[in-house]
Amino acid sequence: MRWVFQEPDKKLVEKLQSEFDTSAAIAVTMANRGITSRDSSRDFFEPKLDQLHDPFIMKNMGQAVARILTNIQSGRPIMVFGDYDVDGTTAASILYLSLTDFGGVVDTYIPHREHEGYGLSNKGIDFAAEQNIDLIITCDCGINAFEQVAYARERSIDVIITDHHIPDNKLPAAVAILNPNQSDCDYPFKGLCGAGVAFKLACGVGKKLNRPLKDLLSLLDLATLGTSADMVPILDENRVIVAKGLELLNDDPRPGLRALLKTSGLLDRDIAVGNLVFGVSPKINAAGRLGDANRSVELLTTKNRSLAADLARNLDEENRRRQDIQEKVVNEAMLKANAESDLSQDRAIVLAEYGWHPGVIGIVASRIKEEFHRPAVIIAIDNDGIGKGSARSIAGFDLYEALTEVSGHLQNYGGHPMAAGLILSEENFEDFKKAFLSFAESNLTEEDMEPRLKLDAEIRLNDINSRFMRFLELLGPYGSGNMRPKFAARNLKVAGNPRIVGNGNHIRFRVKQERTSFPAIGFNLSEHYEDLINASSVDLAFVVEVNEWRGKSTIQLNVRDIKQVNST
Repeated sequence: MRWVFQEPDKKLVEKLQSEFDTSAAIAVTMANRGITSRDSSRDFFEPKLDQLHDPFIMKNMGQAVARILTNIQSGRPIMVFGDYDVDGTTAASILYLSLTDFGGVVDTYIPHREHEGYGLSNKGIDFAAEQNIDLIITCDCGINAFEQVAYARERSIDVIITDHHIPDNKLPAAVAILNPNQSDCDYPFKGLCGAGVAFKLACGVGKKLNRPLKDLLSLLDLATLGTSADMVPILDENRVIVAKGLELLNDDPRPGLRALLKTSGLLDRDIAVGNLVFGVSPKINAAGRLGDANRSVELLTTKNRSLAADLARNLDEENRRRQDIQEKVVNEAMLKANAESDLSQDRAIVLAEYGWHPGVIGIVASRIKEEFHRPAVIIAIDNDGIGKGSARSIAGFDLYEALTEVSGHLQNYGGHPMAAGLILSEENFEDFKKAFLSFAESNLTEEDMEPRLKLDAEIRLNDINSRFMRFLELLGPYGSGNMRPKFAARNLKVAGNPRIVGNGNHIRFRVKQERTSFPAIGFNLSEHYEDLINASSVDLAFVVEVNEWRGKSTIQLNVRDIKQVNST
């Protein structure tokens, strides 16, 4: 693995070091996060509600709010149509709760992944027509729903699209489209997720009704969950949303989130973004992966603690079933990748199989991408010969651009540079695979294929003191776009005997530099045991964290890579 140090402007680092009277490591870390002065540091270190942007800067906000108010004031019902993942269900929950509070009559609808597929569906539109609903608001989907929006218009139903996925040049004929990533949208922050866009719409309606912003702040826990799960950058407005949302989650979580935290063993712990991503989100996603994701919205919006507990237990059981299915598909995909892909030549992996569960292929694509460090496309083909695929990428390869380039072989696609989904006919699979691999060959270099570890700075162990730890605390909340900083320290002595732990996968040891020493844990790094035993010194890449164990807090190095300096 190649270590890559970020290299901010040296004069800026010197300026920050002088202005804050701090170490070079802290100054470099600040510069890497765009902090250029004491003034800019205040916005970063102290996220405040006044940093939230005016919702009406977003293109079409005025039209969307006016159309919604027409239904609220006339008492006509509104359908909120959400995607079945965490972002979509939290966005739908935000609009349901806020519009209901504003006096609206609101139904929610989450499509069935297997029966309806991704995005706005004709079945959902038909259901709206049957209920005499003349307005649908999409959440986290719809930006490419040309045919569905046209069908809704045929049925005298208006559609407002709220989405954040990259749009085409041509857009559906909706009443209003809210998407900060529209090319001509002046909204100053482009990194909102679907739940973030839904929250801004709720703020827009509230502002038009002269409702104070504080009336909507209780929704920030849901916006935080969607933001964390969708891996959008926790910068700018998202940083405010997540900071305030985590306060709610740690203070008094709503019944559904409290129940989810309890089933995850997280209740009464200090909740961070990582807890939401790995502990809570999979359970909400499980509802949509294997069954009816409307249960997620019911769980997130209920005030009934008993119902919340029952739904959370149900989703926990569903998630355990999902884990079993996922592991089976992962193992089959690993074997298939080694058998069918030319790993010495192919710069991407494209796999398809009958019977793979479409609800787990996104996770499988992530595992394949991580294992082989190249873009991965995993496709589940159903009995009708329709393949539903998920794709995950590596740095330097834009999946949305790649799928656009080969879109002639696809029925539909959408997503981000790093994650995307697609639908194709089985008969087009081989042509799609050939075209995708060709695009990867042309757009990825040998250097791109080498795993890299991005590091903030090189430090000495005695740099890790109380001020350093306070600085790391202030840098949070951590997440995509603001990951916990990673450091390197060189020529460390291994103190004592390393121990293999955790079923032989992990390793615990202690390192020393001059008079300073710290315990270290290397998850899935037990293959470096010999290096630690035989080397007179090692270089480590790590994050610095506080380990809580049996009521005791200790600083430890969470190791990401180990390099042997020399052997005895």
